[in-house]
Parts: sequence; C-alpha cells; structure tokens
Amino acid sequence: MVARSSGTPPKTPTIDRDAIRDLARLLDETGLTEIELQRDGVLIRVARNLTARTQPSPLPVATVVDAKTPSPIPVEPHPGLIVSPMVGTAYLGPSPGARPFVDVGSEVKAGETLMIIEAMKTMNQIPAPRPGTVIQILIEDGQPVEYSEPLMIIE
Repeated sequence: MVARSSGTPPKTPTIDRDAIRDLARLLDETGLTEIELQRDGVLIRVARNLTARTQPSPLPVATVVDAKTPSPIPVEPHPGLIVSPMVGTAYLGPSPGARPFVDVGSEVKAGETLMIIEAMKTMNQIPAPRPGTVIQILIEDGQPVEYSEPLMIIE
C-alpha cells in the first residue's frame, strides 16, 4: 500500500522584499559588504560583490574649481588622489567652526589626519597615505560622501 499526500504542497516562505531593500540600504549607509538577518525561520543574506583592489576604480572625469585656482583641474585618477574608504559625512576640522586639519598648500606627513568621516555616530580619522603637499580639496566641510568618492589630492 502506498501512502498518498493530501495534495497540499508544503508552504514556501514568502520573500520580504521590503526587508531586502532595507538591508541593502543599510549596506550602503554603513559601507559593509555583507549582512544577514534571520526572522521566523527565514534567513535573508544581502552581500555586495567587491573585489580586492589596490587602487580605486577609474573615476569619471569631473572638473573642480578651487577658489585659488582660476582654471578647472580635471579629476582623473591621480597618483595622489585620496578617496573615501566609507560612506559618511566628511568634516575638514575636529569640530564645527574649528580650523581645518589641512588646507590647500599644507605639507603633510604620512599618517597625519587629513579629515574625519562620521559613519554611524563614529568619527573615523582619515590619515595621509604618504607625505606631500595638499594641492586640491574636493569636498566641502560637512558634505556627505560615498565609498570611493574623491576627497583630496596630495602631491
């Protein structure tokens, strides 16, 4: 004798598209590459496929006008280009109204703080990767920045 099923297929969990969108937004806001949530026996995993890079991806050509420079300077991948390592809000000084860490023309040493990026209520110091002179500051104080967004150029 063969047992027969009642004809009702097993219940499949529904996909919570809003939860997936919320998790994807959280990835963007925090700069994380992967996040996982388990609720009611359903596991949702959202991941960003990032490859290890030693240099930032090619940037679109843009022009930035500095008040002290009469002609636009193209922002091509420059060997001294400093890009944002995370999503957040960039601050050029240690507190509102304070003198900026660096100005155009400032000589910097490797490891010296260039600016702060606030991400999720945490202040992250952005150090100079090498010594040189700041020739261009590409953002404004208090400006939101994205991952890999150009911040400044050091020569």
